[in-house]
Amino acid sequence: QVQLVESGGGSVQAGGSLRLSCAASGYTSSSNFISWFRQAPGKEREGVAAIYTGNGNTIYARSVQGRFTISQDNAKNTVYLQMNSLKPEDTARYYCAAELRAARWSDPGGYNYWGQGTQVTVSS
Repeated sequence: QVQLVESGGGSVQAGGSLRLSCAASGYTSSSNFISWFRQAPGKEREGVAAIYTGNGNTIYARSVQGRFTISQDNAKNTVYLQMNSLKPEDTARYYCAAELRAARWSDPGGYNYWGQGTQVTVSS
């Protein structure tokens, strides 16, 4: 059974940094997308970044381009999201998702597996 477990969330001031981790177990696909999404209260879940595990190619939402970096450690079956220069508008619950079955990486309805999320709060 596939499990995705996020960690690394917390509270920081604007301009600070956090690194989120998504540890995958029972996941056998060697070439597919693992992505980070976020959802703020009252807002739709939005795609933040994705990595194609087969070759390490990455994609970012325009709102985080240049500030966030997604990476993978295959030995640890873990995907990371390094978040720098955080802004109050980055405040949300962050989720990782695996195994894309839709046409767009940013489609929240297009993944087979989801973690429970980790909260990120950025104060001004």
